[in-house]
Amino acid sequence: MSTLRSLMARLRRLWLVDEGVAAVEFALILPVMLLVYIGSMEASTLIAMDRRVQLVAGAVGDLVARADSTISSSMLTDYFRAASGIMTPYPSGNVRQVVTQVDVSSTGVTSVAWSRQYVNGVYGTGTEHPKNSTYKLPTAMIDISKGQSVIVSKASTSYLPLYGIVINQPVSLFRENFFIPRFGNGLSAP
Repeated sequence: MSTLRSLMARLRRLWLVDEGVAAVEFALILPVMLLVYIGSMEASTLIAMDRRVQLVAGAVGDLVARADSTISSSMLTDYFRAASGIMTPYPSGNVRQVVTQVDVSSTGVTSVAWSRQYVNGVYGTGTEHPKNSTYKLPTAMIDISKGQSVIVSKASTSYLPLYGIVINQPVSLFRENFFIPRFGNGLSAP
């Protein structure tokens, strides 16, 4: 009986002592709070990079659409390089930029007039859009651009998470923008 009474007295004292409660609560909450903190950092970086990829695609397409009736290879290379600067402070080396001029006939048939890309600082003509191939434009874009040209600007990259704790796989970021040339009805191939 005295052992039981002694055990009950110790349990009562343990129940009344609260000096270590805060340390235990902190130890239980810390992993969850760190996961939320790191996850929000990775998510905000991912969102910021996605926004910059959108800006890269928009900037290149807008610059090309503003060009007069001709655009040179050196001018297009300058546009690509300038747009790469938008990615700062994130790496821009693996950003793939593609600009394509798509001619839309009066009946709505699309045809690639020219396509150029910029990858890893190298300007080139090899893209997935060969000359005279069809290009799938959104229906609304075809409707408003019949008998005209459309400048399609794409940018893509892969986001590799900082810590890989919350997001542990590379995330592909891709953006595509459409522009109607402002001067004339298309550009000659660079």
